[in-house]
Amino acid sequence: MKTHYIILVIIVALGVMGLTASAFVVDETEQVVVTQFNKVVGDPITEPGLKFRIPFIQRPNYFLKNIQEWDGEPGQIPTLDKTYIWVDSFARWRIIDPVAFFETVTDRMLALTRLDDIINPAIRNAVTSNHLIETVRNSNREMTTLEEDIDVDVGDVEVEMGGEIIDPGEYVIQTGREKLSREILKAAQPKLEKFGIELIDVKIKRVNYVQKVRDSVYARMVAERNQVAEKIRSQGRGEAFRIEGDKEKDLKLIQSEAYRTAQEIKGKADAKAIKIYADAFSKDPEYYSFTKSLEVYQTSLDKKSKVVLSTDAELLKYLKDFAGPQG
Repeated sequence: MKTHYIILVIIVALGVMGLTASAFVVDETEQVVVTQFNKVVGDPITEPGLKFRIPFIQRPNYFLKNIQEWDGEPGQIPTLDKTYIWVDSFARWRIIDPVAFFETVTDRMLALTRLDDIINPAIRNAVTSNHLIETVRNSNREMTTLEEDIDVDVGDVEVEMGGEIIDPGEYVIQTGREKLSREILKAAQPKLEKFGIELIDVKIKRVNYVQKVRDSVYARMVAERNQVAEKIRSQGRGEAFRIEGDKEKDLKLIQSEAYRTAQEIKGKADAKAIKIYADAFSKDPEYYSFTKSLEVYQTSLDKKSKVVLSTDAELLKYLKDFAGPQG
């Protein structure tokens, strides 16, 4: 009886172990390829849930189902106008055929290596086939600074076409950065289909000049900014001179008006004083003559004055009156 009980327990335990070993869970972000002796068995499992396999013989291989990132290694690439630039790019991709993915690249690390081998040459071909400005800009939209009427050249490096140097401001964008990205995607995608990979997009993350070109660009930018600054300074000096001239003009006008007003007031005061004196002296002309003569004596004669006058002189009239008959 005990032997049968032990056998039953062993069978149940083996059944549980077999069930546990055969069950596996597929997450909603995953897809699974089941292999038996390293060969694919059945269709790939793309729906999430609890799944089963033959234990110890079959093995589930998990692959991500969501969008994944590829980050390119920045590299030095010459453009069509012989300008060397550093290009940093990235891409988004996903596994659409897990069976083909497993049979060709096996895992994500090898897939990234394949992406490097395919996307990097596509980027290099696209960049070397176009001018630098095509990599930088999308359209011919004019770009200006906050200062009115001060244009900014976006290219910073001249564009060479057919041996002729063209100013970046006059260059007409024919491809542009966005179309360039689509051309890279179009060139790389067919080569990735056999790996079960869908390339969703490829973008140029950053474009920078090599050090030699960067120094030249910085020098040009400094010269342009100095030119703009000098223009603003000259405008400021002109405005300062205009304000100074207006100030001098207003000052002269104020002084002239003040002088005219002061002279009018002074003239009116003098006229009023003269009228008062005239009214006062007209009441006693003899007293007026007497006081005026005294003023003349005070201002014209002192201790050192020597005057020779006859006794009939009008100036000595009042002195004779004071002196009397004996004077």
